[in-house]
Amino acid sequence: MLKPGATIGILGGGQLGRMLALAAARLDLNCHVYSPEKDSCAFAVVRQHTCADYEDASALRRFAEAVDVVTYEFENVPAKTAAFLQRRKQVVPDPKVLETTQDRLVEKDFLRGLKIATAPYAPVHSATQLTDAIAALGLPAVLKTRQLGYDGKGQAKIDRDSDPIAAWRGLQNAPSILEGFIAFEREVSVIVARARDGKVECFDVTENVHRDHILKISSVPAKVTPALAAEARRVATRIAKAFDYVGVLAVEMFVVRSGAKRHVMVNEIAPRVHNSGHWTIDGATVSQFEQHIRAVAGWPLAKPLRLGRVEMTNLIGDEIDEAARWLSVPGAAVHLYGKGAARPGRKMGHVTRVWPARR
Repeated sequence: MLKPGATIGILGGGQLGRMLALAAARLDLNCHVYSPEKDSCAFAVVRQHTCADYEDASALRRFAEAVDVVTYEFENVPAKTAAFLQRRKQVVPDPKVLETTQDRLVEKDFLRGLKIATAPYAPVHSATQLTDAIAALGLPAVLKTRQLGYDGKGQAKIDRDSDPIAAWRGLQNAPSILEGFIAFEREVSVIVARARDGKVECFDVTENVHRDHILKISSVPAKVTPALAAEARRVATRIAKAFDYVGVLAVEMFVVRSGAKRHVMVNEIAPRVHNSGHWTIDGATVSQFEQHIRAVAGWPLAKPLRLGRVEMTNLIGDEIDEAARWLSVPGAAVHLYGKGAARPGRKMGHVTRVWPARR
């Protein structure tokens, strides 16, 4: 268990690292951020930072010597980097989790091994495999690169009148998987935290709305039955336990209807704090960021209690120019990430509105 004043190393310097560092400061824990980007917005809120490539062995050694434990803010940290650091300092979650979640095929096989429902899928490493996968799964379907895809990047929908080979070429013939298209009712996620002692705490199920493949709005509580919410939490808990996970994990799911019944189907796993959990900063008694810091530090988890009905809206691209109008909206909390240019599709901040529960 870390003592107050200890230092947590964070790999990645984006807004998630920034919010992790802010949560750590409340608990008198310092953060040292390691990122290759000079304009990393997390640098502005920490005492120490290292700007170096993820394969810079000398910089990584110095970083390891300066911290007490290492975590990460996004899953595309090179697995080799995490493994290099683990030989020198404890890294949580375990780098083996990265190896699983960085590859969509490996991740899907992991879920299948747990008998957790996902979209039907097949590997695509050649034009012949793509043809065979379409014959097996049918169309429409979604072609996704096995690695490095997020916010709609690295994927293409293939309809009945599409050219599948052109779609695969559009992904640079990268190793991919084909997923059967799911006609879902809604998208939800569960933010789950697991401590070193195995204790698990789940936040309330969140309903998510995407625009142009980027999360736009998260609202809590999700419009699902108590039974379905319980199922979603059970699935997330099962995944965290199977990984022997330490920290916060997000599980994105589809709500699918089969006749009169509904069930959840896992879409993706994010081994980190997650955009759909930002509402917890203002809408719960503990945030996902504090839960992650607690778990990484070996501290007890808090029991999260939701403070009312909550809605989080991402400010994307030039929507950051609208931030000022939110400042006078009752119940709204504005979070700006301190990034530079407002490029299309870039998450620049978010706004959370809380409608307190009636007593």
